Amino acid sequence: MRILDKPRREAIFAIYAFCRAVDDIADDEDVAAGERGARLNQWRRDIAQLFSGNPSTTITRSLANPISTFNLKRDDFIAVIDGMQMDADGPIVAPPAAVLDLYCDRVASAVGRLCVCIFGEPGPDGIAVARHLGRALQLTNILRDVDEDARIGRLYLPRELLDKHGIAFTDPMKVMPHAAYPDLWREMAGQASKAFENAEAALKSCNRRKMRPARIMLEVYRRNLMRMMALSDDDLANPDFSKRLVGRAEKIMIALRHAIF
Repeated sequence: MRILDKPRREAIFAIYAFCRAVDDIADDEDVAAGERGARLNQWRRDIAQLFSGNPSTTITRSLANPISTFNLKRDDFIAVIDGMQMDADGPIVAPPAAVLDLYCDRVASAVGRLCVCIFGEPGPDGIAVARHLGRALQLTNILRDVDEDARIGRLYLPRELLDKHGIAFTDPMKVMPHAAYPDLWREMAGQASKAFENAEAALKSCNRRKMRPARIMLEVYRRNLMRMMALSDDDLANPDFSKRLVGRAEKIMIALRHAIF
């Protein structure tokens, strides 16, 4: 985030700290669902206090100045918490497409809405970027992590696609070995690719310099998606993506190119 000035960079770090804190609660399998829900409810109270002018935690105090400076919306913070609540309530398994869309909006696009305000594009064009790019990034993460998610009982692939491809299992660990899994995966990858296209189109209406961080994220994640899509069906069913995805050096080169042009 060195391409941002100090106030914007600090604001992004504060948003990251908030997201990391609530995500850690949702993913803490050593804590009962009820307790995870209680901790997320405390975060709702913390956000309410923050927007009332009385931040009470280290993270909410770090958010106070960004909220006033960049006019960040309370609803977007609550949406992120609500998305984490969906995970905390129990493992998501084969959600209907509409539920998956809601999940993507809460855990990804809502974060994007906060970020585009910080970048300086709070209007409809910036919000459109947040919507489409958030969905693209989250779908890419889902496609990358099918195996990892299955190991903790989660399956974010939508029920409609599973039904379409004749995969009737409710056990996440049985989905990847199914013969139809690569076709299902590639169809969902097509949805992610379309979301990237929509985000790129929306970015054309935004200030290029202000939205450099968004363009970098788009390029890195789309490269990752394209590399996964180039894998064989056998590799998709037995994934080891870590050596194929964009590494640190390549990320630096992408960032440098966007910083220069």
